[in-house]
Amino acid sequence: MIRAVIVDVDDTLCLTQAASLALENEVLTEMGRQPVPREVHLSTWGEPLLDAMPRRSPGVDLSLFSALHRRALERHIADGRLDVIPPENLRALDEFVLAGRSVFLLTSRTEDEMRHMLEPDHVLAGRVSGIYHAGNTRFRKPDPRVFDELLTAAGIPPRQCVYVGDSPGDAVAAGRAGMSFVGCLQSKVRKPEDFHLLYVNVFVDAFPDVVEAIRQLDRLTAADV
Repeated sequence: MIRAVIVDVDDTLCLTQAASLALENEVLTEMGRQPVPREVHLSTWGEPLLDAMPRRSPGVDLSLFSALHRRALERHIADGRLDVIPPENLRALDEFVLAGRSVFLLTSRTEDEMRHMLEPDHVLAGRVSGIYHAGNTRFRKPDPRVFDELLTAAGIPPRQCVYVGDSPGDAVAAGRAGMSFVGCLQSKVRKPEDFHLLYVNVFVDAFPDVVEAIRQLDRLTAADV
């Protein structure tokens, strides 16, 4: 049985690529710079923000951008324009828990970028057993060791875990760690052919479909035994 469902945040639990592009372009406009084209943003999506920005906006003052971005991020979150988790996705998390599965988040975001999701009154409180990010993990995806801290704390072997994500790096990290992987294609940022299929157990078109996908993985595991 799958005992732990580990979920990526961006474009998996909530759709963020388009919202993040709007946020970054708002900041760049404030700085008097040209907006980032969608194609350029997509080509660097998944990279740490400050690593990607020199290619998204060559010559940008990273210190000023970072300071303005932090303030704009708070506004967008408060206004409900970023990191909105749809009710159906929250219901899916609840179904995992009701089925006896532990739920964790694992993301490449920094601790500052995740701080609002760590608040005790956030909708995730009581639904997830732990949130792992760049501030409390030593490695980054696609390195499979990104799961080390989570697995140690949970005491669950990788073969009883499934990682749900939207990127080829997510799949590689999970597969090399010995986990099952469910590819969520809801954001339409990536297609099945973008993935190394060796590491993908199943694709889903929307996050709530993960509930049935994991039931299928359970049945396949039972049949193998």
